[in-house]
Amino acid sequence: MRVLLLQTDNVLEPFQADHGDYPAMFGALLSAPDVQLSVLDVRHGTPIPGAGDAYVITGSRHSVYDDLPWIRNLADFLKTEIHAGRKVVGICFGHQLLAHFFGGEVRPAPVGWEVGVKETEVCAAPAWMDPRASSFNLISSHKDQVQRLPEGATVIARSANCPVAGFVVGENVITFQGHPEFHKGYSRALMNHRREILGDEKFAQGVQSLDQPTDQELVGRWITRFLRAG
Repeated sequence: MRVLLLQTDNVLEPFQADHGDYPAMFGALLSAPDVQLSVLDVRHGTPIPGAGDAYVITGSRHSVYDDLPWIRNLADFLKTEIHAGRKVVGICFGHQLLAHFFGGEVRPAPVGWEVGVKETEVCAAPAWMDPRASSFNLISSHKDQVQRLPEGATVIARSANCPVAGFVVGENVITFQGHPEFHKGYSRALMNHRREILGDEKFAQGVQSLDQPTDQELVGRWITRFLRAG
């Protein structure tokens, strides 16, 4: 199974030695004998149709509503591939892009930044969510949220401050607002980097939340099962 990682950002240079870049993070998350993961930085080039059997879109420091040509080009490419029946997984920025450019809306959330470990309720359980769970914990790092779903989308996950923490469209699109590829050390580094932006209270809450367990492995298994199904 050829999975093309559509990279929309890099880990900040000072953090790469300790935490790696996004391709390494997703390589670890989706490690399986039948998954052949390749990478394309879509800020510098658009993939050709059929470049992968499936696609995974990374997070990004950019917002999906930023006026950047590569964002529009990526959305147009994904429309073609989804129409062709190929599977697409959106994480954070990818989750928001698959809402915003397909009939939904993304904008800054009234609650501001969400950082650290967030408990997320499962509110619909497709077959690929095996083993089942009523909730899961993932690391969050976002200030934008999906405010309106695209037509035909079904919410599968929500958290206290994020009503759309994951959705599906048909049989070939799934998304998560949280980051199954992140680990706690990288989350802490990001929060330290953004401490002034976050403010003391949100920073302290985010750091304290890292004491909670996370479910990256479980969500990684779900994504891999989704990519294999069908």
